[in-house]
Amino acid sequence: MDSVVADNRIRNVVIVGGGTAGWMAATALSRAFDHQLDIRLVESDEIGIVGVGEATIPSIRLFNALAGIDEDAFVRATQGTFKLGIEFQGWGAPGERYMHAFGQVGQGLGMLEFFQYWLRARSEGLAGPLWDYSFNATAAWDGRFARLPRIPDTKLEGLTHAFHFDASLYASHLRGIAEGNGVTRIEGKIVSVERRPEDGFVQSVTLDDGRAVDGELFIDCSGFRGLLIEQTLGAGFEDWSEWLPCDRAVTVASENAGPPRPYTQSIAHDAGWQWRIPLQHRTGNGHVFCSDYISEGEATSVLLANLEGAPLAEPRVLRFTAGMRRKFWDRNVVALGLASGFLEPLESTSIHLIQSGIAKLIALFPHAGFAPATTAEYNRQAGFEYERIRDFIILHYFANQRVGQPFWDRCRAMAIPDTLRERLELFRATGRVFREHEELFIEIGWYQVLTGQNIVPEAWHPLADALTSDELVGFLADLKTIVSTTAAKLPTHEQFISARCAAAPIETQRKTA
Repeated sequence: MDSVVADNRIRNVVIVGGGTAGWMAATALSRAFDHQLDIRLVESDEIGIVGVGEATIPSIRLFNALAGIDEDAFVRATQGTFKLGIEFQGWGAPGERYMHAFGQVGQGLGMLEFFQYWLRARSEGLAGPLWDYSFNATAAWDGRFARLPRIPDTKLEGLTHAFHFDASLYASHLRGIAEGNGVTRIEGKIVSVERRPEDGFVQSVTLDDGRAVDGELFIDCSGFRGLLIEQTLGAGFEDWSEWLPCDRAVTVASENAGPPRPYTQSIAHDAGWQWRIPLQHRTGNGHVFCSDYISEGEATSVLLANLEGAPLAEPRVLRFTAGMRRKFWDRNVVALGLASGFLEPLESTSIHLIQSGIAKLIALFPHAGFAPATTAEYNRQAGFEYERIRDFIILHYFANQRVGQPFWDRCRAMAIPDTLRERLELFRATGRVFREHEELFIEIGWYQVLTGQNIVPEAWHPLADALTSDELVGFLADLKTIVSTTAAKLPTHEQFISARCAAAPIETQRKTA
């Protein structure tokens, strides 16, 4: 039996497209399979890379650990900074702000989560804002950072972090690792795709110089066009623009106007929202908008008027449709990155979805027969993850209070997916959210967005009534004191980077690359 399985193993993997998705796949597969696979990556210097995802969530640290990446070296190489959460401005009502912070908020007691005690305390006028009890949010707004896994002398978690980085520099960094692991890069533009006549599987891709690159498993990282998964196999696309109507983004880099914040900013505008992503050498900016309500020229003017530093290039416009492939894995092609679908970067999920797709592929790595059950399970898991992230992003739009602005009025009035509607109904009635299976956003993430956008439950869990009012006040006061005093002792974000992982000027990096 062992010899039969061995003879049926896939040995030859072709990755179509480079960028973040391609080089993440090459790095992870070469690391995980340790020279068991012949991995070739085909990319063309003539084809531009869409780089909207420079902000990440904490799961990126797991990927970097798999790749054997030293964190300080990675931050230096990518002009990176640290990220403790996302600040949302104007998503509830104009002038309001809240933080979707990573990590723990407060501390549970017994069988009950902290949020239920806070709901009771707020109703009795005894609690401060939810983020008073978040170490991540407090440190973020104070502009402080350190690697602190636990608050000393307590049971409280320390800081949970992710990164902001230059996506093109990250891809270059990964390329060096992957090629060191034996991955072969092939420069060339694909002009045709050949399929096996008997079953329609992809057999090879042909380059503009006539070379044919054959493979057993193909990974499509070709971006929005989906060269293999869509143009060749016609896997189909599920359009979610009825719920996520933004269909454009104008982007531009700008000079830093001050020390980089340790958090991403998401700022609501009349017909969409703006991101600010602080790096060591510049700030990434973008305006995501709906073309039904504002022109590309007007959207560009809004973005340029809301930069904190001078622009470093001409703005460029990206066009997209929110949604996912009906099949992420079809025959012997697996789509990753923009080839698999698009969800706007409101919650910094783009790179996570690449990472998650790679992890699923490794867990379900096929034999040459490509058993239908394997591909079906991959598609089920990937579809579930996309749909639940979709719901979380829809929540931000649906729960706005920007009354009188046509775009936001439309979002507030839309019929939302049943999965989100049922979750909101439960939260409004009980103050509870339950995470299903391994969906990305855990309960405290939902609580922060729901609370930040002024959705108030009708009740809290009865166990929260076990404390007297005095005990509840003391409990909350102690937590707030621990969080605020510990945050105040941390170095500033700028000091930490300067001491541990300051990058060379970008011109120097280019000369040594």
